[in-house]
Amino acid sequence: MQELFPHTGHAFTIGVTGAPGAGKSTLVQALITQIRGEGDRVAVLAVDPTSPFSGGALLGDRVRMQGHATDGGVFIRSMAARGHLGGLALAAPEAIRILDAAGAAYVLVETVGVGQSEIEVMHAADTTVVVVTPRWGDGIQAGKAGLLEIGDIFVVNKADRDGSRETVRELNQMIDLGAHLPWRPPVLETVATAGTGVGELWAAVKARRAHLEASGELGERRRVRLSREIANLAAERVRYHVGREAAPILDDLVTRAERREIDPGAAATELLAKLGLAGA
Repeated sequence: MQELFPHTGHAFTIGVTGAPGAGKSTLVQALITQIRGEGDRVAVLAVDPTSPFSGGALLGDRVRMQGHATDGGVFIRSMAARGHLGGLALAAPEAIRILDAAGAAYVLVETVGVGQSEIEVMHAADTTVVVVTPRWGDGIQAGKAGLLEIGDIFVVNKADRDGSRETVRELNQMIDLGAHLPWRPPVLETVATAGTGVGELWAAVKARRAHLEASGELGERRRVRLSREIANLAAERVRYHVGREAAPILDDLVTRAERREIDPGAAATELLAKLGLAGA
């Protein structure tokens, strides 16, 4: 990674997230066609959920994207979330960096499926596309899920179904009720299986990129992303150190806590002090 890092920073990263079954994989496949039509190389990082029992993951997105399997300008990689909240595997930022260094002009990151706490894709991508389906929830639920805060572009996929126009109107109303920012997220309709509306979506992605570059926001977003990644890696190393070294000390602290001689917060402070991490 130390050798690769100087060769990164060129790819534009697009996060694609939304509820399971919204058609994210089909939409990503259609976007690949658009990108390849312009002659650019593209990589896809598809993060699948991990079973909390077996630790396994289906990693089925590569099966869905067989239409690009023989294209040397396309690379598709599945990763397991391995229980990490936020819909992204902990190693995803480094995987994105490798794909960037390998020469991909665009990296598409498809996440597990967004939920009320699973919004990390907005911190890993330059632009976030949120995919929903017709008759998806109501305005209150949309706000509750946090989707309105993370989306730079909204897509109502499967727009040939009943309720598409109502969903578009509802999303637009919720966006208009929010803060008025320099970039107003567009709400688009697509039928990914037929390729309908995908050209308009790609045009919106490119418009978003132009806005980010012109305003200087792209550089600031990437700086914040590096800050979060460094902090997360440091926290993981501390967590690993605590897990490896803490067992004999932790047993005594648990016993004392069971006797109500010490509360969990004080026990954590004492544990860190004994591990040489006082003040952490």
